[in-house]
Amino acid sequence: MPSSAPLTTTGAEPTRVSTGLVLLLAAACGIIVADLYYAQPLVGPISAAIGLDARASGLVVTLTQIGYGLGLLFIVPLGDIIENRRLVVSALLVVCCAVLVAGLSRSAPLFLAAAFVLGLSSVAAQVLVPYAAHLAPPEERGRVVGNVMSGLLLGIMLARPLSSLIADAWGWHAVFLASAGLIFVLAITLLRVLPPRRPAPGPRYGALLRSMWMLVRTTPILRRRALYHAFLFAAFSLFWTTVPLLLAGPAFGLTQRGIAWFALVGVGGAVSAPIAGRLADRGWSRPVTGAAMSCVALAFLLCQGRHDGSLFSLLVLGAAAVILDLGVAANLVSGQRAIFALGAEYRSRLNGLFMATFFLGGAAGSALGAWSYAVGGWSLAAWLGFAAPVLALLYYATEFRASRAT
Repeated sequence: MPSSAPLTTTGAEPTRVSTGLVLLLAAACGIIVADLYYAQPLVGPISAAIGLDARASGLVVTLTQIGYGLGLLFIVPLGDIIENRRLVVSALLVVCCAVLVAGLSRSAPLFLAAAFVLGLSSVAAQVLVPYAAHLAPPEERGRVVGNVMSGLLLGIMLARPLSSLIADAWGWHAVFLASAGLIFVLAITLLRVLPPRRPAPGPRYGALLRSMWMLVRTTPILRRRALYHAFLFAAFSLFWTTVPLLLAGPAFGLTQRGIAWFALVGVGGAVSAPIAGRLADRGWSRPVTGAAMSCVALAFLLCQGRHDGSLFSLLVLGAAAVILDLGVAANLVSGQRAIFALGAEYRSRLNGLFMATFFLGGAAGSALGAWSYAVGGWSLAAWLGFAAPVLALLYYATEFRASRAT
């Protein structure tokens, strides 16, 4: 395990970052972000236990998403002016309390309030990602960010099947109580191990927030990369919102446990994150981006086949899940590598804006997926999912036209 001696106390670029520290940051991001997704497959039992009306059951997930979106805009930018280790550990202690309250809740108002605070404070993971980029030298930044993001993506992909399996064995309360203990241990570990990173003197909080609009207006690469991933994350969210409905339907008839095992297939997609980071370090961000978008489009084309409940059709869906997650992970890392190269003094603000933009895309994808499946079934949902990467590719093509014009 790396020592806690300071690697840097200013905004200066470091010369190296240890493998142990990168692994710790990757594990931390995965553990933190998993809290956002534990409740998704448990909406039914949670709503019944806390007395929440079925028509309002979506609030179990929606309030967490709202809190997370607000945290990206109002908490993550603090990483540009507050010592990063202190900010992360403070946020994790709030996460621990929120998850504990959620696990002990017996009423809807208490659980929903805890869900909102959980989303708000879980943005600690998005403070750690630019922190990792800061610690890495420029020539290794893509590799380091890719490795850290692979941990975050594993957390996203493992959270849903893990919570389903735990809830199946011990009930949904056990999911949140176990997470509270794990987050507390993580906070103590990061406090003891992480090197402090003190940003160079910067603006006050109000000016910091006002500067974010200026960054949006004056940073074309941020706008482009954020929109690229908004399209792909919309497709990702649409797929993982609707495919459980298909698998639980009459064609496949899978149980909650069977759906959880299927979701584990997507974990294989996380392997593309460090590979994409290394390719970006070699200057191949543009072809990686095009390949990632094409993978997502291909995944939804595979989804257009006949789904008759056979083993073959289940394997095709599994292949589509892996290809989809490969593309989304690769595009995410190449996008973050591009924006983190813009400047150390506003990396946290750039990351907050980037994440908030594509998070909105993901929320739109989830809503569109649920609606399209109810209206036209799996076929309509899959075609709408295919449209998202196609729109991304059309926008991506303008990048080449702009290059020729200059």
